[in-house]
Amino acid sequence: MLNSRMRIILQELLGASSPLTSEYLAKVASVTSRTIRHDMRMLEEAVAGHGARIESMRGTGYLLKIIDKEKFKKFLTDVAEIDSRQGRIIPLYPEDRVRYMIRRLLLTNHYLKLEDLADELFVSRSTVQMDFKAVKKIFRSNGIEIVSKPNYGIKIKGDEKKLRFMLSEYLFNRRDDIHRLITEFPFLPSREIAGIQRIILEKMGRYGLVMTDIALTNLIVHIAISCARIRNKNYVSMPSVEEKEIMNKREYKIAEEIVRQLEKEIQVKFPPQEIAYITLHLLGNRLYHEENTNREEMKSLMDGSLGELVEAIIQRVEEKMRLGIAEDRKLAISLVLHLEPAINRHRFGMNLRNPLLEDIKTNYPLAFEAGVIASTVIQERLGIKIEESEIGYLAIHFGAAIERRKRPSPRKRCLIICASGAGSAYLLMYKIKEAFGSKIEIVDTTGYYNRKTFPFGEIDFIISTIPIREPMNVPVIQVNTILGEDDVRKIERFLSDRDGNPLEKYSGKDLVFLQKSFASKEEVISFLSEKLKERGMVPDGFFDSVMEREEIAPTCFGNLVAIPHPMVPQTDTTFWSVCTLKKPIQWSDKRVQLVFLLSVQKKNAKDLQEMYKILIRVLDDPAIVQQLVKADTYEAFASVFYDAFVKETPGA
Repeated sequence: MLNSRMRIILQELLGASSPLTSEYLAKVASVTSRTIRHDMRMLEEAVAGHGARIESMRGTGYLLKIIDKEKFKKFLTDVAEIDSRQGRIIPLYPEDRVRYMIRRLLLTNHYLKLEDLADELFVSRSTVQMDFKAVKKIFRSNGIEIVSKPNYGIKIKGDEKKLRFMLSEYLFNRRDDIHRLITEFPFLPSREIAGIQRIILEKMGRYGLVMTDIALTNLIVHIAISCARIRNKNYVSMPSVEEKEIMNKREYKIAEEIVRQLEKEIQVKFPPQEIAYITLHLLGNRLYHEENTNREEMKSLMDGSLGELVEAIIQRVEEKMRLGIAEDRKLAISLVLHLEPAINRHRFGMNLRNPLLEDIKTNYPLAFEAGVIASTVIQERLGIKIEESEIGYLAIHFGAAIERRKRPSPRKRCLIICASGAGSAYLLMYKIKEAFGSKIEIVDTTGYYNRKTFPFGEIDFIISTIPIREPMNVPVIQVNTILGEDDVRKIERFLSDRDGNPLEKYSGKDLVFLQKSFASKEEVISFLSEKLKERGMVPDGFFDSVMEREEIAPTCFGNLVAIPHPMVPQTDTTFWSVCTLKKPIQWSDKRVQLVFLLSVQKKNAKDLQEMYKILIRVLDDPAIVQQLVKADTYEAFASVFYDAFVKETPGA
């Protein structure tokens, strides 16, 4: 489908936010500009019809425009599959290249040169150097050092437990099911992985252990990594006091039985500290249910220090967010049962991968913020720093509590005014019922001249087929007698309170800053915070609160977008300020070029959910993000945002 030079060109275009010249691309691909122009024509034909096009901009170069995100994603997937069948997998996006380099370093004992990585990835050395900044940051955040030796290259060095953590995190897709894990595990043959699974399930059945599918997969992964590392004489170390404490746990006996059976079947000798290591994973992955926890044990948990901790968590979340969950006993029980193994995990430095994390952050931002607040209470009381994946699991419990509080939205009561007679009125009524049956209750139909006899206090709005000039006590939506798509869109926007441009509702020309140059997220957030402070919109400490929130869990979402906000609501109104950047900056493990700094009204944290809904709906499309990033006037930015918002509104 694509030759190697075309792949290089495509990768460079994917990573670029501005046009690339044929001279630059020729240098990267080590060919002439003439060859690049030939390859570019072929590449244009290859992507045409697959959701993208390449624009040739006279005097400035080539720019990739993504028109249909899903189509283009499928095209890239097809390219990757062909590469895979041919024995090569070439990451195309910067995030994918970062993961590739992390994997290579984790799986290699010798030194690697950046030039060799650039060759493997079919990109320039400068591109690899840019990506490598993110690689270093990720290793550093996991407590692993990158050692550099002149003329040799780079390699990693660190604690065995931390290395195994990263192996589990970066060698497996977070959504891989167990079958795929068995067939594609890089360290052990599939029969050995299947054997590990069988042995664990046998012991779980025998001892009545309950785990989620995610936790079971996590346990299989860690035991498989342990087997592979032990074969290469890499062992975990553990303080003797800690090891003795673990040996007294019930789970240690289960770990011993698992190990003895593994030693027979796959010929790996486990020293005592490795049995203790498996015990830690059993302690950290066990699922506690109200149903499988006896009454005395449950009472002990609820009345003990964990119960006190959960009470403090719920009280703090309610105080900061006003979610109405203070009396939710089901939430209290689920948090206590979750925190029992979670504290074991953190106490002994274990990890539990969370395949739902990105979905939770995107789709349940309010619940995730509750999880963030909970994590601060845990840190204050226990001195435990909660990782982002664990915050995601806490958010699930808060999300369930928020859903329990929800009541079905009452249907809007509507009067239809139609000038064409009863037949047309009934046709219109049936079409509206068909489109909005669960949202609208049609109280009656009437003619224009009979409208004054109707008690308007009983309705929420009017749908009319003719203009109504005089003021009414309720909103009026004018539609055609034969209901069309535009009419449906009008009604849907009214029902969703989405009329108008949300950019103008929550922001405005003086809060949108375009084409700025900053080097870090701190600089962007500081700039926007200062602008808000100059306008008297935020209090002292606003910047610090936003940075505190970033420390706990970064607010970058991929697709060049970040949505930072303070730790807790700080202002009297809800608004956002916007900044686009000339060049992307590194924001945690992602690149960012478009920043929406949110601030929600005090005691009204639910505004956060609505703003996220609006932003994610618009900013999920790479083509829209590219247009917003390129806008150089507020009017152009607002127009792109509104067009995308209306297009993405349900019913539009």
